[in-house]
Amino acid sequence: MTGELSPIDKAKFVAAKRAADMVEDGMRVGLGTGSTAAWLVRCLGDMVRKEGLKMRGVPTSTRTAQLAREVGIEIITLDEARWLDITIDGADEFDGDLNLIKGGGGALLQEKIVATASDQMVVIADVGKEVSRLGAFPLPVEVIPFGWQTTQALIEETLISMDVLGRTATLRMNGDTPFITDEGNHILDLHLQRIGNARQVALVLNQIPGVVENGLFIDICDTVVLGHGDGRVEIRDINQGTVEHDRLDFVESDNLFTDLAD
Repeated sequence: MTGELSPIDKAKFVAAKRAADMVEDGMRVGLGTGSTAAWLVRCLGDMVRKEGLKMRGVPTSTRTAQLAREVGIEIITLDEARWLDITIDGADEFDGDLNLIKGGGGALLQEKIVATASDQMVVIADVGKEVSRLGAFPLPVEVIPFGWQTTQALIEETLISMDVLGRTATLRMNGDTPFITDEGNHILDLHLQRIGNARQVALVLNQIPGVVENGLFIDICDTVVLGHGDGRVEIRDINQGTVEHDRLDFVESDNLFTDLAD
């Protein structure tokens, strides 16, 4: 229930709910991964069940696919969709140019593929995700398991020539074992603290053998829907250069989970 949410969850909820209104009948929609994207999936499922919204979703992870099926969204593959009308996803950080760091949930590879196969990418986020310069959030880099320690050493050596403050790379763990992505790969988290030239870092990292993809999304995001804990929403369109403001009222009886328990 929205009335029982913390301020940060309310911010995520209103951003997701506002972005869900951008989805129209017949659209093929990329569905992101993470806590904010999960709110979006629930909102869209609510629209499918109660308003008869006709849409098909392309999930960016197995857990998003599972949630989408649970709420009644028709799921297709990206190969079946071929091209998407819109992708809506969260972000770990974004700057004033709407460049992003993504991958905190471990789905950066599928997220980037889906986002770049869309007419429009919309990011939904709470106000705490906005930064003046990327890098405070550790940058995820997906690497193949074979020789990952060599890849890690190459990354750390390469970072010496980059405009970053930190150069440590750590293997992401899941308890006592390495975290495994949906593609069977590992993730190295780069603790850079500040990234001076994100475009350069993104290009250089992907040239290192063993690196599959990095979590820098440069010139991919078109719009950010920014939620506040009091229900205010800000919509920034980088292409149009516009900023819109809206507000969503909370209703104590709202419950996106009611139908899930049936």
